[in-house]
Amino acid sequence: MLAPKGEFYNYSGCGNTFNCNHPVVRQFIVDCLRYWVMEMHVDGFRFDLASIMTRGSSLWDPVNVYGAPIEGDMITTGTPLVTPPLIDMISNDPILGGVKLIAEAWDAGGLYQVGQFPHWNVWSEWNGKYRDIVRQFIKGTDGFAGGFAECLCGSPHLYQAGGRKPWHSINFVCAHDGFTLGDLVTYNNKYNLPNGENNRDGENHNLSWNCGEEGEFARLSVKRLRKRQMRNFFVCLMVSQGVPMFYMGDEYGHTKGGNNNTYCHDSYVNYFRWDKKEQYSDLQRFCCLMTKFRKECEGLGLEDFPTAERLQWHGHQPGKPDWSENSRFVAFSMKDERQGEIYVAFNTSHLPAVVELPERAGRRWEPVVDTGKPAPYDFLTDDLPDRALTIHQFSHFLNSNLYPMLSYSSVILVLRPDV
Repeated sequence: MLAPKGEFYNYSGCGNTFNCNHPVVRQFIVDCLRYWVMEMHVDGFRFDLASIMTRGSSLWDPVNVYGAPIEGDMITTGTPLVTPPLIDMISNDPILGGVKLIAEAWDAGGLYQVGQFPHWNVWSEWNGKYRDIVRQFIKGTDGFAGGFAECLCGSPHLYQAGGRKPWHSINFVCAHDGFTLGDLVTYNNKYNLPNGENNRDGENHNLSWNCGEEGEFARLSVKRLRKRQMRNFFVCLMVSQGVPMFYMGDEYGHTKGGNNNTYCHDSYVNYFRWDKKEQYSDLQRFCCLMTKFRKECEGLGLEDFPTAERLQWHGHQPGKPDWSENSRFVAFSMKDERQGEIYVAFNTSHLPAVVELPERAGRRWEPVVDTGKPAPYDFLTDDLPDRALTIHQFSHFLNSNLYPMLSYSSVILVLRPDV
């Protein structure tokens, strides 16, 4: 994309920008994508800085774009278009319209389109607002209980009005850009000096929390809290409507030493560490079991946004959610065709809480997940040798329809017949 005097437009952050909506260029892009699908059998694409593809081309010419002049049409180069020709072509292409199309709905020029990306009902979006809200609520920031509840429902405030569904939201907490999950709970600041740019590169606004001490070498109590927080983030991902996405290596707590922009490193910083996977097998076990639990629950992957018919919000008492500015507790129960009903609660306060569970006549709540417990009791599988004894230790709470929660913890309980 060229300015009148030959300067490059820089919406990519790389010094120049592809002229995506020029008629020749957009045909070239579509031809390339079709090749990758038809010949290489790629089943979908995630477009980095996809908002660039919605910007008006330089040398904008309605005759070339639409085949006829448009009276009064004066579109400045780089202007966001409501119906970008390239996105239109991809969306309605008989080959490309049937594969996964995922937009990173922003660019380096300041255009931010999360929830508003031109979609033709086929485009999903990296939900950057989900990432930001979840990070802040889980670390105990005030003012995000209501936004967190929206995230759990698949972000209907972003997608429902436009006719889209929960699966148009790609939910994530961490990605290849920014901190890993392990670093998100270990560092308040970025440490990018090895990148050679005097720590000027990379995101400064990370919404991270080191849980009390900066860096990997910390007190045992801090390390225990970090483990809880990683599990809390993963529970949130797996119980949210929409499509969960997590970064390779987060299932064992991969660290990049606080570097949040490691594009330039061909080293162990970016490699999958098989040795660490075995070393931190407790977190990997938890992630595997949570993923399996999500697949086993019909209610956690709905085709449409949940309604009050099957979802009920709770506070420390059932049916009394707290949406106030200083609320750090969100809970819900969800009717499920396979599990019967599940209860999920997040306590992101620095204080523990005893939660009153919803009354269900002839049934009782049985704990499955509690991130406040050490492994393997953080996820109670049927084959756990002392599972019955573990549940019995909470019987005095459960018999009173109560459950104790540690600070910064999340729990999942499942409704069982009271026998």
